[in-house]
Amino acid sequence: MTSERLELDEPSKSVLADARKLQRRKERKATGRFLVEGRQAVREALRTPGLVESLFVRWAQARENVDLVEDARAAGVLVYAVSEQNLATLTDTVTPQGIVAVSKQLDVPLADVLGTDSGARLVVICAQIRDPGNAGTVIRCADSFGADAVVFTSGSVEVYNPKAVRASVGSMFHLPLVVGVELADAIVACRDAGLQVFATDGAIGTDLTDLGDALAQPTAWVMGNEAWGLPLEHAELADATVAVPIYGHAESLNLATAAAVCLYASASAQHATKTQPAKKN
Repeated sequence: MTSERLELDEPSKSVLADARKLQRRKERKATGRFLVEGRQAVREALRTPGLVESLFVRWAQARENVDLVEDARAAGVLVYAVSEQNLATLTDTVTPQGIVAVSKQLDVPLADVLGTDSGARLVVICAQIRDPGNAGTVIRCADSFGADAVVFTSGSVEVYNPKAVRASVGSMFHLPLVVGVELADAIVACRDAGLQVFATDGAIGTDLTDLGDALAQPTAWVMGNEAWGLPLEHAELADATVAVPIYGHAESLNLATAAAVCLYASASAQHATKTQPAKKN
């Protein structure tokens, strides 16, 4: 397909109305679908067969998204062209990126991720985090450092919130997501799968730089709420609390930044262990 021959249908009012409704959490929960905005995120969604149901492209940007249109059509996805005004009703951003997909939700049961034979070595547990930008960024960090899953406990922000989806920049389609489980159940599952459990605390606990060889072991990191962190009774469920050292004058680290530091430390130690040459007798 060349850009000169690109022909697209316009959606009916009912198709557009159904997609618009997915801006509301109630509708996302009822239908098991959500909106994916932006080239990168849509591209990654399309790489999972059967996930994307429809694609909306702004007429003015149809040609520059012709590759994604081709991918969608090859996958049997319905593709529509819409006006700038109609596309704006599918997104809450000030400047929409010009392409939005309707996707099936993709979270999986905890048991599917952390069974006894899962082989998981790096997991993030988000305990009641509330900011969608943080949620999406933690998913992106987990993807970047090779984590096996991200778990969101009960009371956490919805991972299909449009801001969280955008902040993940497509990473939510790369690794398993578990939502709505109790923290205690998530920690038990991690231990049963052979992972040690570290809870982050900005003020107390073992210094991250003092963990040494322990960082190379299969690990689950528990990240607490942005405002109040982890309550004492929740922190006590972990094997240890860990503090990320701050050498400057900032009072604390943003939750997603702290997650990135901890995940990088674990991933680096685990990969270094894999690449070390065998010792000679």
